Amino acid sequence: MHSPTIIELSRSAVQNNIEFIRKSICKDTRMSCILKGNAYGHGFGKYVELLLENQIDHFSVFSSFEAYQILSQMKGKRSFDLMIIGDIPDEHLEWVITHQVEFYVFDFYRLERALKVAKSLNKKAYIHLEVETGMNRLGFEQADWTEAIEFLQRHKKYLVFKGLCTHYAGAESIANHTRIGMQIKKFQKAQNLCQTLGYPPQMVHSACSAAAIRFPKTRQDLVRIGIIQYGFWPSEETFIRYITQRKNEQNPLQKVLSWRSRVMSLKEVKRGEYVGYGMSYLTSENKKLAVVGVGYSNGFARGLSNSGRVIIRGVRTQVIGTVNMNAITVDVTHIPDVQVGDDVILIGQSGQAEVSVSSFANFSEQLNYEVLARLPLDIERVVVD
Repeated sequence: MHSPTIIELSRSAVQNNIEFIRKSICKDTRMSCILKGNAYGHGFGKYVELLLENQIDHFSVFSSFEAYQILSQMKGKRSFDLMIIGDIPDEHLEWVITHQVEFYVFDFYRLERALKVAKSLNKKAYIHLEVETGMNRLGFEQADWTEAIEFLQRHKKYLVFKGLCTHYAGAESIANHTRIGMQIKKFQKAQNLCQTLGYPPQMVHSACSAAAIRFPKTRQDLVRIGIIQYGFWPSEETFIRYITQRKNEQNPLQKVLSWRSRVMSLKEVKRGEYVGYGMSYLTSENKKLAVVGVGYSNGFARGLSNSGRVIIRGVRTQVIGTVNMNAITVDVTHIPDVQVGDDVILIGQSGQAEVSVSSFANFSEQLNYEVLARLPLDIERVVVD
């Protein structure tokens, strides 16, 4: 039994986007695909399989729980490195080290804890030392860099200095250009310090999607690719900057995800009637309405009440009335021959009609990232060509 609401993942779009990224970065730079937030809503299981088809061999997640989910789904078949860039509860650290999962260390508490657990297991912990360069979120402050590096050097039997890393504060915006430039210079100081102390890391990395596109200097041993692998630019500004430097202004990225449901019922409503809960929508003429089995419990935000758009039979039309927990009402008065069971595109394209994630986001006042990450785990993901 399949759900009437599904998310489709395009195999050809994944291949297109990975090829674009590979052409955009240095030949010897390794790519780590960011899979946090259930692979930005695309779903760990199916999406990881698509990346493996494209010879991706390094993944990054936010938490140890996400790492556990991915390895559990792979059922012991592992041909990739996995890195945790965020949260690891103390009780998970033993599992992380046992399964040779790489992880960020951004303070002495985690550094000392990693050593203690690695010693108790008699195994190596694969450490990426995160340094603070101006984001002011996570990372060792400059005054602590020497002590942290020397700690790794003293305990190299158990702590492998896998990487030196940092994160940029808004590389997608020209408004942050000076700030990012200062971060790049400060990160270079951290790299120089490693050389001075005679203990360089195995790899150096700092670039996210936006930095990899806009700041060539940040394409080092590894780039951490997030939103662009899924077919979205980090910002409109990033896209405009990219195309203005080229003769071809066509978007090189393709959207991997589309979201669909179906018409579950049709109803005729006369002029002067209210539709749905409350009195937020009053018909100004006789209407034909379609009820679609998707609502805010499925990730279709309540903020899309009386404003959201969907596509039915190639026609873009409006959500009317309040979005319910499990249903929306759509105006199909102007769409001929609508039938129960008709396909309803919530995000995606049919002919010239499109409901993009960005337009979806604009109507609900959510970011692209937020719309994607909020797509529920239990919506079935299906791979299409």
